[in-house]
Formats: sequence, structure tokens, C-alpha cells
Amino acid sequence: LLSVAFLVGIIMDLISSLLFLQLYYQVLNFGMIVSSALMIWKGLMVITGSESPIVVVLSGSMEPAFHRGDLLFLTNRVEDPIRVGEIVVFRIEGREIPIVHRVLKIHEKQNGHIKFLTKGDNNAVDDRGLYKQGQHWLEKKDVVGRARGLSVPWRNYSPHLPQFSRCC
Repeated sequence: LLSVAFLVGIIMDLISSLLFLQLYYQVLNFGMIVSSALMIWKGLMVITGSESPIVVVLSGSMEPAFHRGDLLFLTNRVEDPIRVGEIVVFRIEGREIPIVHRVLKIHEKQNGHIKFLTKGDNNAVDDRGLYKQGQHWLEKKDVVGRARGLSVPWRNYSPHLPQFSRCC
């Protein structure tokens, strides 16, 4: 009877150590997945020159070009000049969320310094009302990136992904 209790104790110790090892490996795998995702994101940042190489369209201001939920791939090469008609993602001082709009006008000074005005395709007026008080133009420092290539309308591919209502 004593040897059976001894064997049961040994088996319980083995099971608990195996459970600990399994948990350890799961935590290790999770850490590797997270670190791999961060390395891929940082690599994309270096390759594209953008602090945010992939963004999600949050409003309907660029319809019909882009809809809510579309994923945009961005680049932000310093040497590329900003052009009228180009779609840029910019950040306004005092606001957390970047905005995706089209360049409407460019104002170039004699020293080569460029300022530009943006507007959403689906908006009636330009973006001066969105800029911080007293600001009438954006500068290159405000640009997070420029939409390049394609947008991915991921919300249409699966009924399990969120659908966004068309308001505002």
C-alpha cells in the first residue's frame, strides 16, 4: 500500500512538472510571436520610411476612393516631392488620430519650402477647419505617409470581421 501511494506521488509530481513545462513553452512561443511581429513592423517602418506603414481608413471622407475599414499601405520617402492629387496621411498637432486626405493645393516659397492644403474627396470644403487654430497649410513634417499601390477592403471578405456603418 505504501509503494502505491509513493508511485502515485511520483506520477503527480511528473504531471505537475509537465504542466509547468507546457505552460513555459506556451509563454515562450507567445513571446516569440509578439517579438516577430514587432520586428516585422519595425522592418516595414525602415523599408517604407513611414512611422506607420499600414493604416486603417476610419471615416467616409475619402469615399469613393477609400471606404471605412480599408487598409492603406504607406511610404514616406523624404526625397519624393508632394504633388497635387496625391493621397497623404497626416497628423495634426493636438490630435492623436492621423487623417487620410488628398493634396488639393501646393504653395512653394522661393527658398524651396513647400506647404500644402488637403481635402477629403467626399467633403465639401478643404481641411483648414481641421488644422490647429491659425494653421492654414500643412508641411512635410506633418505627413505620416503617402498611400501607395493598393488598399485592402478587408471588411468585405468575412462575415466575422466588423462591418462599419456609413454615417456622417
